Amino acid sequence: MRRLDRETVDRIAAGEVVTRPARVVEELVENALDAGAERVDVAVTGGGEERIRVADDGRGMSREAATLAVERHTTSKLPDGDLRAVETLGFRGEALASIADVATLELTTNDGGPRGTRVRVADGDVRVDAAGRGRGTTVEVTDLFHNRPARRESLAAPATEFERISDRVAAYALLRPAVAISLDHDGRRTFATPGSGAFEDAALSVYGREVARESTTLDAEARVEVGDGDASVGIDGVLAYPSVTRASAAHVRVAINGRPVAMPAIRRAVERGYGSLLSGDRHPVVALSVSLPPRAVDPNVHPTKERVALRSADAVAAAVEDAVADALSTADLRRSADVAMDLSAALDPVEAEPSVLGDIDVLGQFRDCYVLCAADEELLVIDQHAAHERINYERLRGAVGADGIPAKSLDPPATLSFTPDEVAAVEAHADELSALGFDAAPFGGGTVRVRAVPAPLGRVAAPESLRDTLAALRDGQEPDGRDSLLADLACHPSLKAGDDLSEEAAAELVTRLGTCEQPFACPHGRPTVLAIDEGHLARGFERHPRRD
Repeated sequence: MRRLDRETVDRIAAGEVVTRPARVVEELVENALDAGAERVDVAVTGGGEERIRVADDGRGMSREAATLAVERHTTSKLPDGDLRAVETLGFRGEALASIADVATLELTTNDGGPRGTRVRVADGDVRVDAAGRGRGTTVEVTDLFHNRPARRESLAAPATEFERISDRVAAYALLRPAVAISLDHDGRRTFATPGSGAFEDAALSVYGREVARESTTLDAEARVEVGDGDASVGIDGVLAYPSVTRASAAHVRVAINGRPVAMPAIRRAVERGYGSLLSGDRHPVVALSVSLPPRAVDPNVHPTKERVALRSADAVAAAVEDAVADALSTADLRRSADVAMDLSAALDPVEAEPSVLGDIDVLGQFRDCYVLCAADEELLVIDQHAAHERINYERLRGAVGADGIPAKSLDPPATLSFTPDEVAAVEAHADELSALGFDAAPFGGGTVRVRAVPAPLGRVAAPESLRDTLAALRDGQEPDGRDSLLADLACHPSLKAGDDLSEEAAAELVTRLGTCEQPFACPHGRPTVLAIDEGHLARGFERHPRRD
């Protein structure tokens, strides 16, 4: 522990770090992680202004270091004042002092010696005593903002403040799975991770069985150009399947070199990796850790370290997108409980491409809606509409990239009633609509005459599909990036519930599904297959699973 020199202090964008209880928790958890803790326990009373306690089993501090730690601009983390060499989560060395300035702080620590040290700071008065404690550090913060009444009054309701705390602790728990992290609120355990190092175990503890069961991990490495040389980018984490989504992007959590940060560019890269597996208004559940050399990261671009700057940020984002897409495209997704699959309207046999679903046996059809299949020790239940929709979508996308979408003339033409602005939009987007297979034009009196509609793979779209297509174009989707348009077009001609399939057609549907690029989700991101293993059936019938 040492004091920062004035030059280093001036170079650091240091503002007061304490703005609300969640900031206190964040600083203390990062200190614990930087101290090499294998376990971090967080306890909060109310919204955090009453009491916050963070205990760890890290390296701890000596009496001298603990006394110095509560002073302004002291640190044990910044090597020789070189900001480019920072490899820790914190480096400013002012967190404890800033917390003590607005609360009562008690720090109890031991670096492995025969006795520990307790430092208590209250209203500027510092008291240092001996204390009994094993190796590690405990920091207890009480009466937060007692001397800043305006700031305390600006806090949200306790439930809201705790929600912010929970979100931050969950981010560390998900992104640092090798550390056992727990959170207690008002004496009750909220969650606790085992510290096993497995991202899926952390996801199970934070999100529960649904997300953990319906997710996959990724572990990838890429080389990117950084300045005058290249660097290795490590990308690992957990990705929930497209069947598990949220309305908010807040569940796409990203860490850069172990620090959870708000990185919109990386989040967008993650979602691009999901591609058409997500519907337009849904977001995935992801915890992704990106590792870079310190020289490729500038952590000093935000006073509260909420963001960092990356050198070659576009290349890093591209590497993340590719890694996510590759992880989601593996056939292992078939082993999840709720996976997604789509098929095409045409059942032409595939001669060249192998099918990842080629080793399963079609058993039959249930309620003219689901295809039942046997695969090893699992029963697969395939949604025939979603499966057909996937194949239609991928063949439609291929057709757009070549000669355009086949169209079917309507005789007689259909007439649709539109609002005046929609009629104007039909004229404004005439070229894009034509490329998608529509021949439509204003017919006077708020009506539009539709003379032709898309007929992908021989299935004719309903004239009313023009409305959804036009709405998407008006929302700013360009013709060259029309995945959602194609998804809507693929939906209309696909098999519906109640459509009867012969055994041959059902088998061909499954085979064709297996040749798709993304056979495990429909273009809208909905699940299309349910996998039920033999063990689940055995438990349901109170039998013992067969053993080979």
